[in-house]
Amino acid sequence: MEKILTKAEIEALLNAVFDGRIEPEKELAKTEGTAVAYDLFNSEAHKGFVPNLDIIYDSFIRYNRVNLSNRLRKSVEIKKVGARSYKFDDFIQTLPSPVCMAIFKIEPLKGAALISFDSGLVLGLVDSLLGGGGASKISTLNRMFTSIELRLMEKIVKDILADLEKAWAPLYATKMNLLRMEMNPRLISIVPPEYQIVTMSLKVQIEEISGNIVFAIPFMTIEPIRDKLKAGMQFDLMAIDPQWSYRLSSEILEAPLELSVEMGNAGITLSELLDLKPGDTIMLDKPCTSEMQIKIEGIAKYQGIPGVRHGNKAVQITKIVGKGGSSERQD
Repeated sequence: MEKILTKAEIEALLNAVFDGRIEPEKELAKTEGTAVAYDLFNSEAHKGFVPNLDIIYDSFIRYNRVNLSNRLRKSVEIKKVGARSYKFDDFIQTLPSPVCMAIFKIEPLKGAALISFDSGLVLGLVDSLLGGGGASKISTLNRMFTSIELRLMEKIVKDILADLEKAWAPLYATKMNLLRMEMNPRLISIVPPEYQIVTMSLKVQIEEISGNIVFAIPFMTIEPIRDKLKAGMQFDLMAIDPQWSYRLSSEILEAPLELSVEMGNAGITLSELLDLKPGDTIMLDKPCTSEMQIKIEGIAKYQGIPGVRHGNKAVQITKIVGKGGSSERQD
């Protein structure tokens, strides 16, 4: 908090100036030449300056974690490392060589963006896609990626772009198109060197291997929708996975249930129960040709008649039992 002088302190200061004990010109001269350079683009206050953009990446993480796990048949964890802004030339200097990069277009926004992958993560992903354990034993030092490795990474990138497209949907309808894959950062020029970009770094953990994925989007690309980001769109829509209902219904359909058919009832005494022997007959309260009650997990759901199908005992459903015990006939 800024310190404010009290009334007594102000009066004492004025008296000192009037008495000549403090000379304002000399005091001001002491502060000359002490200005500190302030980098508006790379300062701590400017890092991650695009409001609410991280929420889009939160949604992307939810989508991609599921899809990547399904593709690799392995447990995948993805976490945000942090957002930061760079001049494009400064960002390129941070990338190792070789590095796996995907350049893509965000239609209808102008400009192009890129995704970079750690070499170790690339080789681990390729090894997992080919059925390996994921921990590549091949040295990653100064080794260019093969055409096969790049083709396999294209599949991963296309999955990522599809998930990114869904993450952007509640804010702005986009179409993510892969332009090309590249290994040499010096051959990349999505914007002029002095232009500003905003990056998001994600850490990917796939069982025993881990690595980073970095998204880099030019500021000029997202500038047209900056106001939408500031306004705070209905990001709560992104918290609902559109695939959730489908996956939930699929799991429910595979859930095992106990089905029982009640053919009738009979009342006997305990002594009669103890006297039962193999071959004895118990008479039920209704004929075997009458409708029987079919229960699911102990709850009456249907009525049906007994029969035989393919040599097995079976029951044909004739009615659906309603909530109040009423039944509706099935044609």
